[in-house]
Amino acid sequence: MKFLVLTVVAALAGCASIDVPAVSAPLAGMEEPLELMGEPQDESARAALPKGSFTGLEVGDSRASLDALAGEPEGVIVTAVVENSPADAAGLEIGDLVLEARASTTVALHWPSEWRRIELESEPGTAIALVVDRAGAERIFRVVTVPRVHPAQRVAAERFREERRVGVVLRTATEVEARAAALGSGGGAVVVGLTRESPWRGAGVRYGDLVRAASGTEIAHPQALVDAIRNASADSALELELVRDGALVTLRAPLSARARELARVSIPLLFEYQKQRDRTSYSLLLGLFSHERTTAAWETTLLWLIRFAGGDADRLETIDA
Repeated sequence: MKFLVLTVVAALAGCASIDVPAVSAPLAGMEEPLELMGEPQDESARAALPKGSFTGLEVGDSRASLDALAGEPEGVIVTAVVENSPADAAGLEIGDLVLEARASTTVALHWPSEWRRIELESEPGTAIALVVDRAGAERIFRVVTVPRVHPAQRVAAERFREERRVGVVLRTATEVEARAAALGSGGGAVVVGLTRESPWRGAGVRYGDLVRAASGTEIAHPQALVDAIRNASADSALELELVRDGALVTLRAPLSARARELARVSIPLLFEYQKQRDRTSYSLLLGLFSHERTTAAWETTLLWLIRFAGGDADRLETIDA
């Protein structure tokens, strides 16, 4: 009787301690070709690109400094100001939040590539008014561009995974790739991985495609594409503008959703069912009968003592030639 009571208590305690996963498991069918694991070796081509103008203002993703880590960031954060540069002369400081750039047109800034594009496309001597948030107060600084002597420092590529609705791995574009797509350095998103069941495969998306725009909005950073995917309504699609082998390709790319499955059923003392990746188990009546199965083997237990097991052998079946 005492043993039975202890068994019941242990069973109830086990039911109370079930941990619910906080994040989804990685997609099992993700394919990332080995030849796309690194970035293109295009440094010589990058050195030959037009250098554009220079301000000495270096910016980064504002979400690294703000709590707003979801959705489109507001402004770009100043990460460095080159000594004796136009930005230094204008009075800009590290930590300033640059909201807008006003020259011939007004551009609201969200991603670093947007500022880099303005520098590239501005002729030396162009006056740019920057709307800056400094410690909560809005100010305007005037920066005049000068000719750039050396290319900007190369930025290492990053990879971003979207595993909720598409099953895609994206890489930041190199400066050569981005500028070939008429984007600023860091703009665009290169497809370097897809799940086997990704809806984008059937839509015609290929490895190496650079996503330039989604539903009419330029992709200034891979995270912007991830956000567009996750924020799209159910059963919708994105109109993608791709650069493929130097040509512009447009296609409609549908979105999916995570498949759902029953992972666990527990009726204390009577029945327990659990399903994990490639493993299923269940038991009855305090374990008087239990069964566990994987893709390779199985085992059945009766009365806690009698066991039957089987599974794959270490050889293939003999067949007639």
